[in-house]
Amino acid sequence: MIDFGALREMMPSILDGFWLTLRLLGYSAAIATVVGTVLATMRVSPVAVLRGFGTSYVNIFRNTPLVVLFIIFVTGGPQLLGRVEFTTLATIALSVYTAAFICEGIRSGVNTVPTGQAEAARSIGMGFTQTLTVVVLPQAFRAVIPPLASIYIALAKNTSVAAAFGVAELTYRMRSLNEQFPQETVTRFFGIVLFYMLIVAVISGIAQAFERRLAVS
Repeated sequence: MIDFGALREMMPSILDGFWLTLRLLGYSAAIATVVGTVLATMRVSPVAVLRGFGTSYVNIFRNTPLVVLFIIFVTGGPQLLGRVEFTTLATIALSVYTAAFICEGIRSGVNTVPTGQAEAARSIGMGFTQTLTVVVLPQAFRAVIPPLASIYIALAKNTSVAAAFGVAELTYRMRSLNEQFPQETVTRFFGIVLFYMLIVAVISGIAQAFERRLAVS
């Protein structure tokens, strides 16, 4: 049974973890979206070197376990960047990992845009970069809203990996609450899961709102 009295006592600690999880999610999602978009443009670029770099990035980071990336950045980051907070290193690890998936999502959206539109843009004098940013990418983003939402939801859950490296987000708080409330297993679980469900519901709601707003009759 859920002890709501104990849940109220846990709430300050849970909220602290919740806000840190939101910070990790927000910063990582923003960075990964920018990097993923750049990588997607590289993957569809006519320049072979750029295509090779984009493909190599995706193959390396998409096939590397996230835990391994965390270990690399947490152990090697301070040597390269100096004294850096674990939260910053966790954000970098989450960003470079998620960017590979966002890249593939956007690239799949680019492939849904009829080639005739790009050809028409080039016929009126637009270059590759202008065609991509003005004609192709806006339509690609509209086509991949559901897949991107799924990636961001996965990112929200992946922030829990940071708990293993001392970042006091939601999952880390659950471990610390285990010591303070050892008998309230169900209550702890309910309190933590409730906030993860809230994050997922907000991401899904935003995605659905964008889908309706950008729907083509």
